[in-house]
Amino acid sequence: MPLFDPATTALVCIDLQGANLSHGAAPYSPEEVLDQSLRLLAAARAAGSLVVHVRTSFLPDESDSLQPLRIEQMRPARPHREPGWDQLLPEVAPTPTEPVIAKRSWNAFHGSDLDVQLRRHGITTIVLAGMSTNFGVEGTGRAAYEHYYNVVFANEAMSSVTAEGHEFSVANILPLIGVVRSVDEVVGAFAGSRVNDEVAV
Repeated sequence: MPLFDPATTALVCIDLQGANLSHGAAPYSPEEVLDQSLRLLAAARAAGSLVVHVRTSFLPDESDSLQPLRIEQMRPARPHREPGWDQLLPEVAPTPTEPVIAKRSWNAFHGSDLDVQLRRHGITTIVLAGMSTNFGVEGTGRAAYEHYYNVVFANEAMSSVTAEGHEFSVANILPLIGVVRSVDEVVGAFAGSRVNDEVAV
C-alpha cells in the first residue's frame, strides 16, 4: 500500500533557518538534518507535491512573542539574536510557488495561515521535518492531528537539543498522532514506491 499520495501531500519544513545551524543538536547534527531535509525537498519537488517552509520570527522588540505570558517569566532571558537568525537557509530557498509561514510559537498553525494554505491546495497529509523534534515539529504535528491531517514524521530529518528529547518524542508521542518513517521511505513514497503500510485516513 502507498504511504501517501504525493498529489495530496505537503512537505512542511520546520525552522530550517540560520539560528538552528549555530547550536548543537542530537541525535542528528544540524548539518545532517539539513542534508536529509534537502533529500525530502528534492523528492517532493520532483513529485509536484506542495512544499511549505516554516520559520520562527518576531518583531525586533519581540513584542509579538509569548513573553507576556506568566510561564515565560520562568524561562531564561531572551537569547542574543545573531543577524539573519530567522532567515531560511540558502540551501532550502523557496521557489516562487512555495508558501513561507512565520510562526511565533512551537505550533506553526497557531496564528498563521498554514491551514488555509494546505486546504487551498487540497492537502490531506503532511510530512514534517526540521528542528526541533519535541518542540516545533511535535507542536506542529499535534496541531495537524487536531486539524484532521494525516501526519508523517521523517525521522532522520528531525533532531532536538538532546538525543533523549528526540527519542522520547519519536517513541512515545509522535506514533499517537501520526507515523514515524525513515527518510528513505518518505523519499520512496514521493517517488511512488509502495510500502507495507499506509497512513490511516
